[in-house]
Amino acid sequence: MSVHSLPKTALVAGGAGFVGSHLCDALLARGMRVICVDNFHTGRRRNVAPLQNDRRFRIIEADVATDILPDLAVDWVFNLASPASPPHYQSDPVRTMMTNVVGTGNLLAFAARGKARYLQASTSEVYGDPELHPQREDYWGHVNPIGIRACYDEGKRAAESLCYDHMRTGKLDVRVARIFNTYGPRMRADDGRIVSNFIVQALEGREMTVYGDGRQTRSFCYVSDLVRGLIALMAVEETPEGPVNLGNPDEFEVLDLARQVREAIPTRAEIVFRPLPSDDPKRRRPDITRARDLLEWTPEVPLREGLAQTAAWFSVPAHRAIETEELARPAE
Repeated sequence: MSVHSLPKTALVAGGAGFVGSHLCDALLARGMRVICVDNFHTGRRRNVAPLQNDRRFRIIEADVATDILPDLAVDWVFNLASPASPPHYQSDPVRTMMTNVVGTGNLLAFAARGKARYLQASTSEVYGDPELHPQREDYWGHVNPIGIRACYDEGKRAAESLCYDHMRTGKLDVRVARIFNTYGPRMRADDGRIVSNFIVQALEGREMTVYGDGRQTRSFCYVSDLVRGLIALMAVEETPEGPVNLGNPDEFEVLDLARQVREAIPTRAEIVFRPLPSDDPKRRRPDITRARDLLEWTPEVPLREGLAQTAAWFSVPAHRAIETEELARPAE
């Protein structure tokens, strides 16, 4: 789809978060108007502060699970509204579940009223600790429904069900992206994700913490590649019949990632080993055949290049700081 044929207005729920803010940037760069909805529970005002000088950009501070959005004419609705890292989604598991279930229901109803196209940001966590490798979209997963990660895993699975119930009843054009590990600038230093953990620990000369024996694997997708995939999935005219994996199919052991971070950042930080958390998946790698075929999408940024760019961003001390106060609330 060309820039000129893109819809005029997109609403991005969770638009001040790590991925959401990059998505807002990319949509504006394509000539669209963007409405960012965020409750700033894990999103940061500074991620979208530079955009507030653009007349095409608007922020609405709201919680999708509890607040009623105003009547707005939008063409696309992206739902990225959920904590996405274990420390954040486990800190208030009930809130996480309600955001993913009630919040998704509210946004689906909002999109249906305005006849907008809808994209749900789901997750590779719906596959749990997978028994099929690599993971295809037709795999139903291996998830502990009462474990400490269930608020997120099962919340996202329920959100997918809501999406396809709306589609089957003819209420909405729905697309679901199952997002695999994503990294890049604007990650929070306290989000507990493996890439940000290693980079921050290396920069500060602290022990680099590997959980388990480090032989578990992950696939890491740079944020610009993911955003390109999200827009391609939303823009494709034919509605996909099911979810679409978006992630990098290159698979790395956690210990190998730690070593690559040490190569990217000169550091004396030692690698130490800690017990593996409960329900932590042993292997994770997407089968992206569907994304290649439907969207002509594949990741382009190699891990070493992405790590260098992410490390450069985190090397600014302010980007590693955990803010106790955000920027002043913008006027609506």
